[in-house]
Amino acid sequence: MSKPRVAFLGLGIMGSGMARRILDAGFPLSVFNRNPEKAAPLASAGATVASSPGQAASQADIIISMVADDLAARAVWLGRDGALSAAAPGAVCVESSTATVGWVRELAAAATARGCEFLDAPVTGSRSHAAAGELRFLVGGSPAALERATPVLAAMGKTITHLGPSGSGALVKLINNFVCGVQVASLAEAVAMIERSGLDRDRALEVLTMGAPGSPLLKTIAARMTAADFTPNFFLKLMAKDLGYAIGEGRGLSVELATAAAALGDFKGAIAAGLGEKDMSAVVEPMRRR
Repeated sequence: MSKPRVAFLGLGIMGSGMARRILDAGFPLSVFNRNPEKAAPLASAGATVASSPGQAASQADIIISMVADDLAARAVWLGRDGALSAAAPGAVCVESSTATVGWVRELAAAATARGCEFLDAPVTGSRSHAAAGELRFLVGGSPAALERATPVLAAMGKTITHLGPSGSGALVKLINNFVCGVQVASLAEAVAMIERSGLDRDRALEVLTMGAPGSPLLKTIAARMTAADFTPNFFLKLMAKDLGYAIGEGRGLSVELATAAAALGDFKGAIAAGLGEKDMSAVVEPMRRR
């Protein structure tokens, strides 16, 4: 049987690695990115570069979006020459962006009205996980739609977790990211406190990273903060966006995410300091400068 044709929309830090995995797995691939220069390496490897989301989606069986936020996702799906305007009935539309539950449900309804199937399938992981095909997909939608999309998702990830109906994947992703954001902000405060105190930083951080707080994320971020290497793996500004989205979802459920709000304040401070385009670990820098 021939492999399904895939359209991939968005070739940023995560999307470029994900699209490469799809192409390397032998799926016919059409890609779209607002900056076409980012598509050049994929074109050289055999992908078709489309001039609009609609053109990319027009011949696809599976359409995947991986963009920055609700606004960008709305543009690629529902904007001028948007993917949904050209999607064939029966195509599976997959929103892998980290988005609000409200947008995901709106898009699910629009896809259904078009005669398409829909999945929200955001991922956990960073640039290196995307490049290595080690992402974790958090999926909301019907089992039937997921079954059709699984071969493509499996090319990009090591686990696929079906969490329930549309919106379930989006909500769990926001919960996941707000917990991560709180950890990163708390570690930044701890690093600033250690450095200000005159303690041996390496020994103090070893206690944290090898002890009870020492999650894989904490270990990774501690190394970046220590080296002051803020090459983007996950943009700081996007963590701020995700914290804001999570706070909004919590408010809708009558849950006050006080720790997320505190972390968001730290990330907003870093953005004000000009660090939004750096890795999220750069949240430590304004604290060091105080």
